[in-house]
Amino acid sequence: MQLRKACNHPYLFPGQEPGPPYEDGPHLVENCGKLVVLQKLLQRLKARGSQVLIFSQMTKNLDILEDYCLYKKYEYCRIDGSTNTIDREEQIDNFVKYVNMLCSHIF
Repeated sequence: MQLRKACNHPYLFPGQEPGPPYEDGPHLVENCGKLVVLQKLLQRLKARGSQVLIFSQMTKNLDILEDYCLYKKYEYCRIDGSTNTIDREEQIDNFVKYVNMLCSHIF
């Protein structure tokens, strides 16, 4: 588990994130090679108007991604074990509608 955390983001280890108070900012990206690459990908995809679906088994990793999205002012929806059923279904339906709309324009 420690190796998985080390490979995902250093802030997954207690005491590594600067603070308190904890603040969103460029340090989220600067301290993590994976987030540097993700940022480059997201910038290109956003420029094309794409939506992105990211999976993670670690909710703490989702917390960091959520902080990143807030920092960059990206629209996002988060679905994890604490998301109630009605919100989950609505968010999934919205994503599927968007994907279907894109596919209808391609074919």
